[in-house]
Amino acid sequence: MYLTKEEERMMDGEEGYAVKKSMEILVALGDIYGAERLIEVGSVQVAGVSYHNLGDAGLGFLNELAEDGTVKVLTTLNPAGMDLEDWKRLGIDAEFARKQNLVIDAFKKMGILISCTCTPYLIGNLPIYGEHIAWSESSAVTFVNSVIGAKTNREGGPSALAAAFVGKTPYYGLHLDENRVPDTHVQITTELKNLPDWGALGYSIGKRVENKIPYITGITDASLDKLKSFCASVVTYGSKPLFYINGITPGSERHRPPNEMITIEDRDIKEAYESINDDVSIIDLVCVGCPHCSIKEIAEIAELLNNKKISSNTEFWVACSRLMKQMADKRGYTETIERAGGKFACDTCMAVAPLKGRFRSVATTSAKGCYYSRHNGMLTKMGSLEECIEAAVRGRWS
Repeated sequence: MYLTKEEERMMDGEEGYAVKKSMEILVALGDIYGAERLIEVGSVQVAGVSYHNLGDAGLGFLNELAEDGTVKVLTTLNPAGMDLEDWKRLGIDAEFARKQNLVIDAFKKMGILISCTCTPYLIGNLPIYGEHIAWSESSAVTFVNSVIGAKTNREGGPSALAAAFVGKTPYYGLHLDENRVPDTHVQITTELKNLPDWGALGYSIGKRVENKIPYITGITDASLDKLKSFCASVVTYGSKPLFYINGITPGSERHRPPNEMITIEDRDIKEAYESINDDVSIIDLVCVGCPHCSIKEIAEIAELLNNKKISSNTEFWVACSRLMKQMADKRGYTETIERAGGKFACDTCMAVAPLKGRFRSVATTSAKGCYYSRHNGMLTKMGSLEECIEAAVRGRWS
């Protein structure tokens, strides 16, 4: 891979250990995938923030890099393993909290914004169309590639962090226009009625197209929150982190539907729900916000919980960024939700928090949330926001 004189100096360690180590990671990655050179990136989003996933080995690696490493571009963090301010209320172990705070301290020392959200595009890390970036959270990568039209591969935690220290990433994969061409035409003939229907659609398409790029027709309307939900599920269950929806997402006008075609019908959505939902009625945890809730979603939750009480046998969590929580505070949504017995889980989410063994069952609006909850040993129910709140109030799925 071609390196500029400046990049060679970084590789030789003239800018310190963190930059040298980062260059080694990026060059190795570029060699593996046949990249000709490095390209500048406008921003970075780093995953691998939860101590639950990192452990002591990961923490040690971060501390080594933090000794002399400072990021060169706007860099934000994926969710941590706990609410950084209110972890006790959410039942997090004190030793886990101590270790998680050490992880955050290392990132802070690097100059990274302690955002801890899987929706950085909602809090200010918003790339423009065609901009090269280096992001790692799968749902966010899919969102910026597809809904915004920026260009990023799905980076691992170490490669994203390396890109932040260097300000560059290898020029391969979805950075190249020739690799952003759709492979499969997906015709939608079913009606998508609510948010979890979009999660079920992502499940169906992901399973069917596998590692391909879908070009989707038959959808005439899509809100930000519906696209956010779809991005999370379609990449979790199979496809590349890029899709086109005819007439809705940028770039769809530059492509024609591929010859290979599949159809998603009512029965496919029904089968998705049947695969995602377990046979369980008692609900221990209701968690909304995977990916993190927008302020619009929080407003809807507050409206539905007004003058209601959460069952004493059920936890109700609203997962969101710290910034969304602050907006909810000012608009009175927080007071309404907490008066009903709900809790905010800022900075964290059901996919990376240490929840294994704490809850037997979970209800959520998120197909991705169900996927990771099953990995944590929980039985899952996916339904509408109304159904989830009813389950929280009654303590059971009706």
